[in-house]
Amino acid sequence: MAPTTPVDDDFTENIIDIDVSSEMETSFLEYAYSVIYARALPDARDGLKPVQRRILFGMDEMNLRPDRAYVKCARVVGQVMGLYHPHGDTAIYDALVRMAQSWSMRLPVIDGHGNFGSPDAGPAAMRYTECRMAPAALAMTAELDEDTVDFRPNYDGHETEPSVLPAAFPNLLVNGATGIAVGMATNIAPHNLGEVVQALRHLLKHPAADLPALMRFIPGPDLPTGGTIVGLDGITDAYATGRGSFRIRATSKIEQVSARRKGIVVSELPYAVGPEKIIDQIKAGVQSKKLTGIADVKDLGDLTHGTRLVIEIKNGFNPEAVLQALYKHTKLEDSFSINAVALVEGQPRTMPLKEMLEVFLAHRLEVVLRRTRFRREKAATRLHLVEGLLIAILDIDAVIAIIRRSEDAAEARGQLMEIYELTETQANYILDMQLRRLTKFSRLELESERDELARTIAELDEIIGSEEKLRAVVDSELAAVAKEFGTPRRTVLLASSGAVASAAPLEIADDPCHVLLSATGLIARVDTGEDLPERTARAKHDVVNSAIATTARADFGVITSAGRVIRTNALELPTVPLTANAPNLNGGTKLESLLDLDRGETVVCLTTFDEDTPGLAIGTEQGVVKRVKPEILGKESWPVITLADGDRVVGCVELRSEEVELCFVTSDAQLLHFPASAVRPQGRTGGGVAGIKLAAAQRVVAFGAGVPADSVVVTVTGGDASLPGTEAGSVKVTGLAEYPGKGRATAGVRCHRFLKGEVALIRAWVGPAPAYACAADGKPLALPEPDPRRDGSGAPVPGAIAGLGH
Repeated sequence: MAPTTPVDDDFTENIIDIDVSSEMETSFLEYAYSVIYARALPDARDGLKPVQRRILFGMDEMNLRPDRAYVKCARVVGQVMGLYHPHGDTAIYDALVRMAQSWSMRLPVIDGHGNFGSPDAGPAAMRYTECRMAPAALAMTAELDEDTVDFRPNYDGHETEPSVLPAAFPNLLVNGATGIAVGMATNIAPHNLGEVVQALRHLLKHPAADLPALMRFIPGPDLPTGGTIVGLDGITDAYATGRGSFRIRATSKIEQVSARRKGIVVSELPYAVGPEKIIDQIKAGVQSKKLTGIADVKDLGDLTHGTRLVIEIKNGFNPEAVLQALYKHTKLEDSFSINAVALVEGQPRTMPLKEMLEVFLAHRLEVVLRRTRFRREKAATRLHLVEGLLIAILDIDAVIAIIRRSEDAAEARGQLMEIYELTETQANYILDMQLRRLTKFSRLELESERDELARTIAELDEIIGSEEKLRAVVDSELAAVAKEFGTPRRTVLLASSGAVASAAPLEIADDPCHVLLSATGLIARVDTGEDLPERTARAKHDVVNSAIATTARADFGVITSAGRVIRTNALELPTVPLTANAPNLNGGTKLESLLDLDRGETVVCLTTFDEDTPGLAIGTEQGVVKRVKPEILGKESWPVITLADGDRVVGCVELRSEEVELCFVTSDAQLLHFPASAVRPQGRTGGGVAGIKLAAAQRVVAFGAGVPADSVVVTVTGGDASLPGTEAGSVKVTGLAEYPGKGRATAGVRCHRFLKGEVALIRAWVGPAPAYACAADGKPLALPEPDPRRDGSGAPVPGAIAGLGH
């Protein structure tokens, strides 16, 4: 037998019998509680999970602002893990990466530098990538030092961290959220910041607003990857109950992808779906015979031009039928289930749309109120010191004498408090005062500061004491955030019938409006019956190429370079506001997405079907001009001019009166203008008459109209460089009145003198002053001051001019 170990007489065994099922239940509940509250679910106020909040707070503490240099992601992860989030570096880095991915977040809050992955692949290791705060992150963390939110101890009690961020924009709705906890999960779709802010501002003024009223501003999600949402019933259910689902369809177009074959070109994919996954599903479908008619599939997308997935169709197959099969058997059409679960006052709750908006508004009202009280207290403290300093300066000789004859600072402080009835704080401040503050100028500064502080305190008191003023401050700050960070809607919303859904209800009044077309192809509606005001400031978007007055439910026409009119409806267009008397076309939509254009066909201008107007004037590249009165026909499209072989429409103007002059500008810098009355109207199939006499190998680059007294001509030259857009050129602005009128079908006069290296006009515009220019991305470009020389040379171009207009 093995020897037994002697038992110490002082040792007493303490074995506790426990019930395993009870212990497992307790331990599991504690684990579930930790996952729900400390990891998986976002707070409804700032829309952030704890790890996301700690990353942003940690980067703010590290001062990684947008204007600072990038730092390694590993450094940020280490800081956050060591101070705030002791759950492993992988979880922290994964959260950091997602907040930097433009295809995951509608408004990224981290600016990533390096390989942050793709929808199909993960990022590089944290030691290779770098990051810093994006501008939107500053709006999330701003005013943390002004007692706007509560702080709590970190995991080891040595540091403090915010329990929630001030969050100047509704991050929960804008960027959405996804997470899996124990027994529950959350999945919230991203939305458009501008639309959500409009709904918040409406709710601020109308707290009793119902869901239909809010959905006028938020018609549906706006996904980072764009695409099309088909069917809106599930969205309505999700907004009403917090649960619902909808289908996302890729944005695709049938094109002639090669000389022999047509194909399906996909430019936008459903949310969280990558091109590699689609390619794998197509290959599997072809092998299993579920998909037929597909010859090849190529991923031609890149970081510069975005997604471009080309699916070639075999000859003899209908591309539309193949596309429907792809929607059925691949992720080109996917579903998204909304389960809006978030923490409200520490409790998980399934939240309808209005409740999410109300929780955020309550948070912002509290943040602004706490900030106002903090600033009021700070101003009052400073005013107290300034008043004491002014007392001392008024009798400074006596104050200095008191200080000099005192034995120590305590005695001097006591005498100052007794003689001048100062507080201890004021007396200490006077004793610490620098001698240079004793000048006359300093006294004036202090008096001015005292008055300014008094006004500031009065204004802050008004905000603290008035719920209406507090709401007004929140409203103005929300508007400023939307203006700074707002972007156009990317996702198209389609009802079940296929009709385009706008951000307004379908049953809207047939009120007067204006339809505007921009140089980069964006189209939108401005709900105003008055004439568009003259723009008083340079807009932050591209210029207006064409504008018509119509009504919200009316049909209007789109004239294309192929000489045909396509009928469409103003109700399908998004509505944009006037900003600085200029329509903000950033909220418009691409006109090509609403029309079925042939390959190479482009949109030239818009027209109404109002028979009371004098009609249209159309100019072609070969110098033909035609006047035609609009006719309301029952077709979707019809020819408005019969074009010769190789000819195309380059300009079209809606004639407001018989007084205007029609104007041609050619590639060899010849300009001809003549009265519109010199052209007799023709029927819709007429081929027009000779407008300008062209020299050999020349063409018309612009056709317009205007009254010489208030119209200008803008001409842009180019060189003969091999790469388009790289040639040196110049631009000139001259009043139309500087050019003498000539008869129709003549050669006109010279309008631009070419400099060395310039061989032709590549762009021109004629219309009412002032004129504006923009680049290909819509960014405004400055034009030179008008030059009275009709045939002078131009000034260097400020950039590659892609559009001219008003």
